[in-house]
Amino acid sequence: MKRVALRMTVNGRARQVRVPPMKRLLDVLRQDLGLTGTKEGCGEGECGACTVLLGGRSVNSCLVPAVQADGLRITTVEGLAKGKKLTSLQQAMVEMGGAQCGICTPGILLSASELLTRARGRVPGEDEVREAIAGNLCRCTGYQKIVDAVRAAARGRSPRTKRSR
Repeated sequence: MKRVALRMTVNGRARQVRVPPMKRLLDVLRQDLGLTGTKEGCGEGECGACTVLLGGRSVNSCLVPAVQADGLRITTVEGLAKGKKLTSLQQAMVEMGGAQCGICTPGILLSASELLTRARGRVPGEDEVREAIAGNLCRCTGYQKIVDAVRAAARGRSPRTKRSR
């Protein structure tokens, strides 16, 4: 079977793989690079569980042929935290109950992370957060806890800090 060599930067680290040309980015991340934080839900681009940032934009990695990622920057959920220190977004999701079963959480974190990057220090409104995560289906939280966590992270303080004031 024909294979192509791909070079990409994944979570800040240069990576190279040889894969069949139409292998999905999701499968390259999970199988070839061992980054299993990205989940497969539907495999059809409907649920958002496989969301990653490709060149800074959120994409459903189950729909992206890996060859389209050649030379690009990819961020998976494993690339959000710095070592064992969670980002304010991750911390807020944990503390506010936005992360429940965990299937949708990686994709939601990446979609919300893209929103917070675009917002550049501004606290996005509820509708803006809901629109940013609209491609991520969650059956556990009803979304309000997720929206609240994203907005708390945008305020630059964790819910724990807020309670102690």
